[in-house]
Formats: sequence, C-alpha cells, structure tokens
Amino acid sequence: MSSLSCVFCGRVALQFMKKRGIGILHCTACEHVFADVSLSHDHVENVYGSDYFFGGKDGYPNYLDEAPLLERRGRRYARLLRRYTEPGQQLDVGAAAGFLLKGFEAGGWSGTGLEPNAEMVQFGNEKLGLRLLRGTLETCNLKRQFDLVSLIQVVAHLNDLPTAFTKLRALTRDGGLLLVETWNQESLTARLLGKYWHEYSPPSVLHWFTPERLAHILREYGFEQVAQGRTLKWISLRHAVSLSSFAIGDGVSKKLQEKIPASFRVPYPSEDLFWGIYRAV
Repeated sequence: MSSLSCVFCGRVALQFMKKRGIGILHCTACEHVFADVSLSHDHVENVYGSDYFFGGKDGYPNYLDEAPLLERRGRRYARLLRRYTEPGQQLDVGAAAGFLLKGFEAGGWSGTGLEPNAEMVQFGNEKLGLRLLRGTLETCNLKRQFDLVSLIQVVAHLNDLPTAFTKLRALTRDGGLLLVETWNQESLTARLLGKYWHEYSPPSVLHWFTPERLAHILREYGFEQVAQGRTLKWISLRHAVSLSSFAIGDGVSKKLQEKIPASFRVPYPSEDLFWGIYRAV
C-alpha cells in the first residue's frame, strides 16, 4: 500500500484506491481524502478547457444547456443567504460563464467572477454583461475584500488547497461569509456506488469532503460554520446520462446523448451534495 504526506497536515496518507491510474489517498490523522496529483497552471487550463464544458465525460455535454437551472440555483442561494446577511459585494470562484452569478445578482448581490477558462470568461462578459476575471483562486492577485465568497461545486477541483483557503480568508472581510457547495463523500449514493461514484474522477476532481471534515478544515483557516444543509439541484438529462455513462464505462455515445432534448431535466440526488455557510472570524 503506497503512502504520501497529507496536503493539509503533513502526516501519513494511505492510498485506498486508484481511479484512471491516479491514486486516491486518505490521511491517517486529519482524514482528508485527496488525489495523488498536482496540476501546473497550464494543466489546470487544459483540464478545464472547452472539452470540460462541451465534451461530456466528467464535465458537461453542453454547459450552456444548464443556464436556466444554474440561474435558478443562484437565486435560491441568494434567498437563503438573506437569513444570515444582507446582499453586498460577492466573489464567485470558478464562475464558468456566470449563470450562477447572474442568479445571485437577481437576488441583490453585486458580483465579480473568477474563472480560468477564457471562453467562459468571454461569454459571461460579452453575452451576460457580467464582470468575470480570468484566473484561479490560488494565483489571483485581487486587492480587495468581499462580503461573500462563493464556491459552488468548486472546492473539490482546487489544486493547492492550503494556498486557496489562505486566499479565501484574505478575500473575505471580517464577519463576511463563505458559501461552499460540494459533494458528500459519505452520502448514500457514494457508499452504494463505491469506486464507480462519478465524483471519483481525477484529475478534474482532486479532493473529497464530508460536511464535518470541511467545517474542521475551514476552522483552521479562520472560518466558523454558520449553517449547513442539503442542496436542491436539477441537471439536464443529457448531463446525467453523460456522467453516469462515463462513471461506469458503458460508452453511451455522444450522438445518442445529443438525441435527448436539451429541455429534459432530472433531479440530482440531494443527499449526495451539501452546502455550508461559514463566517470569517
């Protein structure tokens, strides 16, 4: 059984499976679960290039199909956040084309998006009238703070988590909020599917969390948990078929997937996802 040092605490982490030739490890001390891979900046751009948004596999068959669903989720999160704060200045990390950000703005937030994919940034700025900046959380050099920083299905994709979490705290004003949505490694779906769980998909997904582990890690970086819950999410049927096909390797062709009407939607299992709200202290 191979071992490495944990990316967070430096203690021994043991490999418990391989996926696509990449080891997935579990820290024996802090229990963080992570992939044995480190991405260069160019590699990040390649992993989250156009194929990620339009090529299917562990990405999207057509990201633009998700626009109304993503905007709706942004509006739902904006309503949720009103329980804990008034709208203000927001940074959305991994904003893609900005559909979620558009929903937040409809809920009163003034948003800036950060996204490494140049095509997505251009689309959001030119077609949606948003303010999207090209870059990653780890390498950005923003000189301001925000009332809210959001990472919707992004934290699991970050390359250098210690650097990223340090940046998150620097970008969040004292008393400001961090909103995270990600997958729950101990969900019923994950436990039933085991190694076939579609979120075991390195090098796109690099980290796996539970609500308790994420809250524990964020405390180390200056955030206290305010609230936590399950996520209500719908995705296109094309997206669901693409993810399932890639995870189990049954090879449903892209041509067959494209025959599914783009308007067909299915609910994503809510117990497989969680959201958390954390306050900068």
